[in-house]
Amino acid sequence: MQTFMGTGVALVTPFKKDFSVDVEALKKIVNYVIDGGVEYLVVLGTTAESATLTADEKDLVINTIIEANAGRLPLVLGVGGNNTLKVVEELKTRDLSKFQAILSVSPYYNKPTQEGIYQHFKMVAAASPLPIILYNVPGRTSSNMLPETVLRIAEDCNNVIGIKEAAGDIVQAMKLIQHKPKDFLVISGDDMVTLPIVLAGGAGVISVIGEGFPKEFSEMVRLGLQRKVDEAYALHYKLMDSIDMIFEQGNPGGIKEVFKSLGLSENTVRLPLVNVNESLAGRLDAFTKQMNK
Repeated sequence: MQTFMGTGVALVTPFKKDFSVDVEALKKIVNYVIDGGVEYLVVLGTTAESATLTADEKDLVINTIIEANAGRLPLVLGVGGNNTLKVVEELKTRDLSKFQAILSVSPYYNKPTQEGIYQHFKMVAAASPLPIILYNVPGRTSSNMLPETVLRIAEDCNNVIGIKEAAGDIVQAMKLIQHKPKDFLVISGDDMVTLPIVLAGGAGVISVIGEGFPKEFSEMVRLGLQRKVDEAYALHYKLMDSIDMIFEQGNPGGIKEVFKSLGLSENTVRLPLVNVNESLAGRLDAFTKQMNK
């Protein structure tokens, strides 16, 4: 379980101005976050705009990241959805040999009951050859995976090793930490409350801001895990405004503006997402340049 302690980053899919996948930019971003000190990479999560990628593009993204990573860091692959049998089929047929775990989002849109969420993950866990990290993000799924459901899954499915908890509810995260099995990982899915969750006993984060400022954010998480509270909070407050800004007009529009400022990629997003407005783009550019003086 130590593999997933610390900072994982949910990689974007950079696009060229013609909306095609920018392979060279993706390689640059992989090297940038590795050089910045993150502990693992998450491939084809929400931040990757996976919903707008074709099957061939997903394969291209996966293969590009595997090549660029060159075995340096553990890889987690996003495999989830609201069609349980389709998720199971992908887990059974996709080549997962280069990955160390699966990140699987709670079913969205269908709005299943807690029993439905439990049965979904029970079937997904039975099909997966790799450990699974659950992903609770009710702001996107419209259904909250309650702590008692998470704990039930954790007890009944040995290969479910943790949860990316992004309910935006610190009390809910603390209840998970209080009652979780010994080796079960509670991973923050919300950059703004990552440090409080880590200090409460969480394992770290799967981050968006951490790919824009990997050196500072991953160091903040390490300091939190070491209980160096004052030093960790100094970095938290240094980054705090940027966390608000990158999510102000949607993800990954904000973080792609940071990458544009860094000279790593274009800021292109695919519809139905649109670029952040000029005001926010200017503020993100100013913040990024200030951080990199």
